[in-house]
Amino acid sequence: MKNRTCTRREMLRQGGAALFLPALLPGEAAMASPQEGKSTKGKSLAGAAGTVALAPDLVVNRMGFGAMRILGVQEWGPPPDVAGAKKLLRRALDLGVDFIDTADAYGPNVSEELIADALYPYPAGLVIGTKGGIVRPSPPEWVADSSPKHLREACHGSLRRLRLDRIDLYQLHAVDDDVPLADSIGELAKLQREGKIRYIGVSNVTAGELALARSMVNVVSVQNRYNVVTRGSEELLGVCEREGIVFIPHTPLARRAQATGTHKEKTDALLRVAQQRGISTAQAALAWLLTKSPAMLPIPGTSSIGHLEENVAAAALRLTPQEMASIG
Repeated sequence: MKNRTCTRREMLRQGGAALFLPALLPGEAAMASPQEGKSTKGKSLAGAAGTVALAPDLVVNRMGFGAMRILGVQEWGPPPDVAGAKKLLRRALDLGVDFIDTADAYGPNVSEELIADALYPYPAGLVIGTKGGIVRPSPPEWVADSSPKHLREACHGSLRRLRLDRIDLYQLHAVDDDVPLADSIGELAKLQREGKIRYIGVSNVTAGELALARSMVNVVSVQNRYNVVTRGSEELLGVCEREGIVFIPHTPLARRAQATGTHKEKTDALLRVAQQRGISTAQAALAWLLTKSPAMLPIPGTSSIGHLEENVAAAALRLTPQEMASIG
């Protein structure tokens, strides 16, 4: 076990060909009606934003689901309503969500187990992306461990819990300062050659770390914190756009900033757009991301079916150039 521990907030640092297929230009979309929620890829509620390709043979709708919030307090242990969590996961698929993001650290292990319990055998076209490289000694602790030994054990554990022979997208959850990044990526490359990983992504990285990873493997996704108020990964987003890499923004709704009143100028501008549109601030935040870049694959998470439906409906929204400028 590493001696260096930190909270998730402290640990998560700010900081291949893919094909982007946006459905609509800014300002062209209104909210989709419930009747449009069919299961066909690209034509469901989740597909109203179009599709994005992690690889030519791995295309998903451009509104995913993050499965971190379906757990207990502090993302630790099972949720209070296990049956309700499984129902929510099945509802996500009904709405056309075909990309689910999870990690072995969520629970730990519980998120992956819930996904398998609720959805296995998986429908054709569902992509489950998981991550390894963080351990949870206790509820508040998120500790980087990207040693080759741990990554191999973590990948095998995820395969077992998800009941898969191969994981479509496996992401390095965090760079471990005690382990050379080349060693971590090298182990993922070995697992890929062994047929246990289909495609490799990285999370919580800098532009330099992404460049190093790409010198060793085909990196198809980057998952960093990014939202209307947290834009430390702007440079990385530009790299993803230029190089055809999917950008998966975690913490996409900026709820903490809205609740605490920080970054007030931007959150107030977001609120004004939401009020003028007659939509929620969460929907406005997701619309901002979708309009910001065709590389975006938002993965809003929730434990509420009502919020899930609200978030997925935002796939049909685009902000106008004037609205984008007002938010900045």
